[in-house]
Amino acid sequence: MNKIILKLYSVVFLFSLVTLRLNAQVLPEIQKALVNHQNNNILQEKLFVQTDNEFYLTGEILWFKAYYTDLQNKPLNVSKVAYVEVLDEANTPVLQAKISLKNGSGNGSLYIPVNLNNGTYKLRAYTNWMKNLGADVFFEKPLKIINTLNTPQNSKAESKKYNLQFFPEGGDLVEGITSRVGFKILGSDGKGMDISGVIVNNRNDTLARFKTLKFGIGQFSFMPLANNDYKAIARSAQGEIIIQQLPAAKKTGYVLNLKDENANLNIDFFSNLGNQKLYLVAHNGIKTVFASTGEVSGGKASFVVKKDSLADGITYLTAFNNEGKAVAERLYFKKSAKKLTINAVSDSKLYNNRQEVNVNLSLNDEKNLSKFADVSISVHKVDSLDVKNYPDIESYLWLSSNLKGEVESPGYYFEQNNLGTSEALDNLLLTQGWRRFNWADVLSGKKAPVFKFLPEYNGHIVSGKIVDKAGNAINNHLVYMSVPGKRIQFYGSTSDSTGQVVFNTKDFYGQNEVVLQTNTELDSTSLISINNPFFEKYSANKYLSGNLKTSQLNDLSMRNLSMQVQNVYSGTKLKQFYKPNIDSSAFYLNPYKTYKLSDYTRFTTMEEVLREYVAQVFVYKKQKRFHFHILGEEGILDEEVDPLVLLDGVPYFNMDKVIAIDPLKVEKLEVIRSRYYYGPTSSEGILSFSTMKSDLGGTEIDPRAVVIDYEGMQLQREFYSPTGDDLKNKRIPDFRSTLYWSPEVNIDANGKGKVSFYTSDKKGSYIGVVQGLTASGIPGVSYFSFEVK
Repeated sequence: MNKIILKLYSVVFLFSLVTLRLNAQVLPEIQKALVNHQNNNILQEKLFVQTDNEFYLTGEILWFKAYYTDLQNKPLNVSKVAYVEVLDEANTPVLQAKISLKNGSGNGSLYIPVNLNNGTYKLRAYTNWMKNLGADVFFEKPLKIINTLNTPQNSKAESKKYNLQFFPEGGDLVEGITSRVGFKILGSDGKGMDISGVIVNNRNDTLARFKTLKFGIGQFSFMPLANNDYKAIARSAQGEIIIQQLPAAKKTGYVLNLKDENANLNIDFFSNLGNQKLYLVAHNGIKTVFASTGEVSGGKASFVVKKDSLADGITYLTAFNNEGKAVAERLYFKKSAKKLTINAVSDSKLYNNRQEVNVNLSLNDEKNLSKFADVSISVHKVDSLDVKNYPDIESYLWLSSNLKGEVESPGYYFEQNNLGTSEALDNLLLTQGWRRFNWADVLSGKKAPVFKFLPEYNGHIVSGKIVDKAGNAINNHLVYMSVPGKRIQFYGSTSDSTGQVVFNTKDFYGQNEVVLQTNTELDSTSLISINNPFFEKYSANKYLSGNLKTSQLNDLSMRNLSMQVQNVYSGTKLKQFYKPNIDSSAFYLNPYKTYKLSDYTRFTTMEEVLREYVAQVFVYKKQKRFHFHILGEEGILDEEVDPLVLLDGVPYFNMDKVIAIDPLKVEKLEVIRSRYYYGPTSSEGILSFSTMKSDLGGTEIDPRAVVIDYEGMQLQREFYSPTGDDLKNKRIPDFRSTLYWSPEVNIDANGKGKVSFYTSDKKGSYIGVVQGLTASGIPGVSYFSFEVK
């Protein structure tokens, strides 16, 4: 009997020892899994887009600047292209552009066509690399667009629709445990509304009272009991009654309670599962900043996290049980002590029409030291159509970009630091739990996905597919892409097992005609297509279209008149574009020899040209077809292969067609007399012909080639800001609503800058918005205002 008891004790001891070891391993395993996830995680990018306005009429120009950063808000220089789209309510693109990114920013413009319908549209921006993480990580914001050719709808009475949601702190309500509950209510316009109400049980006993604090968000505390259902009964400011069921409480589980007290975060966990280990991990998506083990004793476990150990911005606080399962989560926001203060001061507060305005800028950090930053500025008229409370660069990079859905008036949380804004921010984060990480994937060690979309490190990537006549992918096949023009743009790509081809272009701008083909001497049956470079998946975000108010119709009429006057009198100046400052050299850079045909006798056939004075080329016939040899430094190159022959960048594989080129339309011939490797292509020398008009000289492109119109990166439109001389002729009206836009303000090493512009004929109030980002990732925003009498 004693032996049996001894064995029983031994088994219990061994089981306890194994359990202790397993428990001891939980926190290191969680940390290891999170570190592996973070190490395996791909580079994550963010974009913020500043527009010159938030409300537009059809026929106006939308000006924008994109700031491009990593998760820590530091400017990036990885992707060189950003995709900007305006989508309608059905997510159908109505405007699209590709803009060049350089050293963390880029800018562009979009002309809003006159055939768009009234509505609230979605502006979104992303890089090719961001497509790998899905549309939820893209920058998005609503744009109000009105077509004055369509009759604006006045506000009218409609049935109210409310969306009231409840968010228990940590994730769940648990029977017998008091919980803090965040709540959010949105009205029919998608904005927060004011309500007050009570929580009642099955017997209609009042258990708690609640009231919104800001933007339709608030919190309350109560304890759910077993065998009870709970509902909220609320009344809006207009007197409507709203009734909503609360989430069902769990029989057992964990409840989290966070208290922000001076230098520490005190985090208590309450549970009815008995004594056990609990593990708390805090991270910011990039690295773990806190990890600790606690003991649930008497139904409670407590942790203390020093705030100075947390990174600036959002921190994710997640609790795990003995099994390593995430059981509660909470978000906390730490405001950065680092600041970029932008002082923007105009030389007056009151101006006459057509008077010069000078705005002095000075940039300082939190220590009042001068600071350089990438700065943009917009100055526009303020009226009843003006849309407010959308993200600025500071609130977006620090807050909105890390939260799902639209944050109403995010700038409010950064305007001042007091108890009101702190409480409102805490309420906001209460409604944002369990957002960022799929802990099941993290803890299982799931590897990073195969990335379908490549970073556009050198320039825009044009991708396509090659198949046979039956639609089957063709593997390991060389495909050529050319952009006919003055500048030689020629690329090659070998297809992969799925038939995909990728052309890494460089400095590819503007509207172009693109030619795609294979070597037609070797292949005459393949079919080539080009992929849509824009992403065809969309977020679930919906922006409601609010009706215009009667009080806004007069401002709408005046804005419409101003737009039409500007388009009539300044239309040509609004259509001026900058030429990009790019290297115009061909891909082969310096040729061995350049023949300008006008310097020689103008022969009437290309055969005569090549035979008479192009010393590096031998022309001969084989089986009644023309062929060329290139004479290199050490003799003739491969006699079995013709050189690569280009006409305005388009390859010709049949030398008979080259001989048929009209030399009277050719300006020059450049010769590379050595074997040349370029990407996946190799050639036995190069003959590159350029025509006078860069139009192929009337030569027919092979009918099997695919010729499509394709727009590269956007040419930058020049913002029209008239000078004093332009405004001297007062017979020409000046009805500009946007007085000034500059995506790249010149800031010197001392953090100083100055912009100057002129007021228009429109009197009223004007606002200037200045936004900037330092090289270390500190954003800043400033506003100034003035009147025009």
